[in-house]
Amino acid sequence: MKTKALSASAILLAVIIVMGAIPGIPLGFIPAPIILQNMGIMLAGVILGKKYGFFTVLGFLILAALGLPILSGGSGGFVVFIGPTAGYLFSYPVAAFLIGWVTEWLEKNNKLSFLTLLITLLIFGMLFILVSGAIGLNIVAHMSLNKALIYQAAFLPGDTIKAVLASIIGIILHKRRLTL
Repeated sequence: MKTKALSASAILLAVIIVMGAIPGIPLGFIPAPIILQNMGIMLAGVILGKKYGFFTVLGFLILAALGLPILSGGSGGFVVFIGPTAGYLFSYPVAAFLIGWVTEWLEKNNKLSFLTLLITLLIFGMLFILVSGAIGLNIVAHMSLNKALIYQAAFLPGDTIKAVLASIIGIILHKRRLTL
């Protein structure tokens, strides 16, 4: 791994961990809180690209599985991967990969803009993660898939704001050539 890639991956890993220190907002009707960490997943894909974004987020999940209290609210351990938030967590590395892949393609083809990046983040950083979370709730919490999908609507406003912020940050960093 190149020094720049290793440094950028370490910084993004730290950003994702710090975002987890901010407690989630429980909704009550769904066993998954509103969190900030999924914005870190978006940033990992945008800044690190598909390869390093995927492995950085995978490393983050491995650290969480080993028991480090780095998930939102200070949780960690293998148990979170069999709990109601499992679907969201398992989608994170895939989301980072997909975001990185599309971002790299957009940049290579001179189509990277705030709007194209925002659309990418809304599809893969928000909708993909939310649908995966709903599937996880269906499997783990035995919630009907329709109900789980409808409950995801509670996350849409906050996740849209996170996608807008990640798009702004991503475009600024790409214009300044501060990405991998």
